[in-house]
Amino acid sequence: MVANLGIEFFMNDEQHLYAKMPVNEKTLQPLGYLHGGASLALAETLASAASFLVAEKHQIVFTVQVLANHVKTVREGYVKAITAPIHFGKSTHIWDVNIYDDEEQLISTARVSNRIQDSNSTSG
Repeated sequence: MVANLGIEFFMNDEQHLYAKMPVNEKTLQPLGYLHGGASLALAETLASAASFLVAEKHQIVFTVQVLANHVKTVREGYVKAITAPIHFGKSTHIWDVNIYDDEEQLISTARVSNRIQDSNSTSG
């Protein structure tokens, strides 16, 4: 999914992870606007990667919920996303992900909940 949508990670600091995604034929809906599902894929990908970076080496990450609001749309260029941690628990991480257009206008906002578990666990 990451390669197919053209998602690229471009910066990481102690509390945030950043990525961008092109707005093109792979991410547009039939009317020529950014598809909401593509925005959700970007948000989930970014939050999952952020959880993976802070999880223990023996842990794996599964997204269990994505709640999003699309407040604006875009037809071309790139969208950029940034994570912000809300909660780091033993078995859950919660992230806010904001997605912006090339002019730094908010396009979508999402809250992503990830389940963190040992890689040898049989439940999933």
